[in-house]
Amino acid sequence: MNKMVFKKLFSILLLSCCSHFALASDYEVVNISKIDGMPWFNRMAGGVIQAGKDNNVNAYQVGPSNTDAPQQVKLIEDLIAKKVNAISIVPNDANALEPVLKKAKQNGIVILTNESVGQPSADWDIEIIDNAQFAADYVEEVAKTIGGKGGYVLYVGGLTVPQHNLWADLFINYQKKHYPEMFEVTSRMPVAENINDARRTTLDLVKAYPELKAVISFGSQGPIGAGLAVKEKRLKGKLNVFGMMIPSQAASLIKSGDITMGITYDPASAGYALAYVAAKVLKGEKIEEGFSIPNIGSAKVDQEKRLLQFHNVLRVTKENINELY
Repeated sequence: MNKMVFKKLFSILLLSCCSHFALASDYEVVNISKIDGMPWFNRMAGGVIQAGKDNNVNAYQVGPSNTDAPQQVKLIEDLIAKKVNAISIVPNDANALEPVLKKAKQNGIVILTNESVGQPSADWDIEIIDNAQFAADYVEEVAKTIGGKGGYVLYVGGLTVPQHNLWADLFINYQKKHYPEMFEVTSRMPVAENINDARRTTLDLVKAYPELKAVISFGSQGPIGAGLAVKEKRLKGKLNVFGMMIPSQAASLIKSGDITMGITYDPASAGYALAYVAAKVLKGEKIEEGFSIPNIGSAKVDQEKRLLQFHNVLRVTKENINELY
């Protein structure tokens, strides 16, 4: 082969490779958080962006100014008009979002969800923890602390938030089976995404229910608010607070004992997994048994439910708080 022919072939190969990478990097993957600016979702955004860099796609996050479902609907409509390649979302109201997610899918957009198992239009739902085991973990830690008896209350982000309410249902079912002397003092409260609401609600519940021994929050702002109420009323040791959280946000209340324990997972891993799976699907790679994600692990793959599930639970305590993000 003479030098001229070799150079021509090399140029063609180089152009082909460059074109391939340009196309890959042109993929636009957008994650929609429940609300913009909350520490939990700021952490999630970092995972989304990192997965985009690692997989050569343009991945980023947007979020609504409040948790009203219509705001997420509007964001999805905007992204459909923008013709992005993939949308992932943590729904505030799974049912309210379904029509617009269906529209996005009909427009060729890959749809992924987090904390919304069974979303009809989702190509995959991705869970960093095993839901049933997560609820069992909560019950066991609460029961250990309060001696397996006494009242508790569950905080959720909203009564339409799918995953929070699933965890609450699973918590109650496990508790009734294993610790019948524990009980809900009142129905679940939709205050877990607002510190002030959680604080006020905790103060009201303490007055109304003397038998209340534990607050369990499936939302990252609930433990902060409840912990502040415990601190304010000097209830440490009498009212125990458990919940999902960003360790750095809860650090002072964990160290003081006003929050008993965080039982949570790293939202950065959820963001990373969402963008990572989106990139693989867009590039035509199969998601099947044995599928794994770097630094997260191997997933249980349920093709029928379109569910990828891990179980990376993080317990946040006085002993490890200084080592956590």
